[in-house]
Amino acid sequence: PAMEKKPEWLKVRYNQDAVNEVAELMRDLKLNTVCKEANCPNLGECYRKHTSTFMILGSICTRNCRFCNVATGHPLPPDPEEPMNVAKAAKKLGLRHVVLTCSTRDDLPDGGAEQFARTVRAIREKCPGVTVETLISDMKMNTDALDVVIAAHPEVLNHNVETVKELQGAVRPQASYERSLSVLRYCKEKDSTLLTKTGFMVGLGE
Repeated sequence: PAMEKKPEWLKVRYNQDAVNEVAELMRDLKLNTVCKEANCPNLGECYRKHTSTFMILGSICTRNCRFCNVATGHPLPPDPEEPMNVAKAAKKLGLRHVVLTCSTRDDLPDGGAEQFARTVRAIREKCPGVTVETLISDMKMNTDALDVVIAAHPEVLNHNVETVKELQGAVRPQASYERSLSVLRYCKEKDSTLLTKTGFMVGLGE
């Protein structure tokens, strides 16, 4: 039988001009987005709306989670110009809410916390009134590092648990369900005014 026609609302419009515009801006400022590095299928739709999630600390991760498309290897040192370049991109795109995520940097003593804080401060300087969400790694539950991010006071502090406890070993073997919960608990107890957030994927057999 003929395949049933998909409804219009299910179709994603891929806007190549918008993709090229945002991609060119990111290249010029030497920035990465998780949209591109994680090969997100919604990239075209988000770029059309001038929306992207900045991935700071480079495009190479020190962990190898099974669900992620980001390259694993030996990353370069943090780019000192990256915080201000993120702020410039946010201003150019007219963003009202900026989401910062990162490649996990187990090679850095602070897990990249200072780069997060510097980027939050740069956005506040360049884009007054813009809210910031930091999607952090677990930073190996280094409380000194977490304190650095908390002190920058992003409006939202996000750390993804990703999946249920029983699937952690298969999905994110270098992370820990308990450690992720400890990160979220510590951040909220340290500053109760922070909006804390997490995320789960579904469809992995949970």
